[in-house]
Amino acid sequence: MHTRKVLGWSMRDTLHASIALEAFDMPIRRQRPAPGLIQHSDRGIQYAAEEYRQALAAAKITPSMSRKGSCLDNAPMESFFHTLKVERVHQRVYATRDEARRDLFACIEGFYNSRRLHSGIGYRSPVDMERIAA
Repeated sequence: MHTRKVLGWSMRDTLHASIALEAFDMPIRRQRPAPGLIQHSDRGIQYAAEEYRQALAAAKITPSMSRKGSCLDNAPMESFFHTLKVERVHQRVYATRDEARRDLFACIEGFYNSRRLHSGIGYRSPVDMERIAA
């Protein structure tokens, strides 16, 4: 069976707080943000779950959720997912979810964040912008 669509970063069949927590854990461990960071999400059940909210509180991160029916609140992430689908996902057929997971991780960490130039940040990569901001 070929998996073409990506169902969240962990690409599981259902949404649970554990999926959001897995995605949350890596950047928190790697970047160790200072208290006061605001983490914006849509109104998904995984982000409203008590377990996820407790993890945000433990990391001293302020949660922010989109307003009901407001697609513009999450426009940057929608733009990212559109780009990822157009530039990567729709160009490939993945035999398994694990293959898709590995490929997307390599694409995001190996290219999108480190080398791809983003017009919204002055045609720099996110990694370059983080270095400049530091």
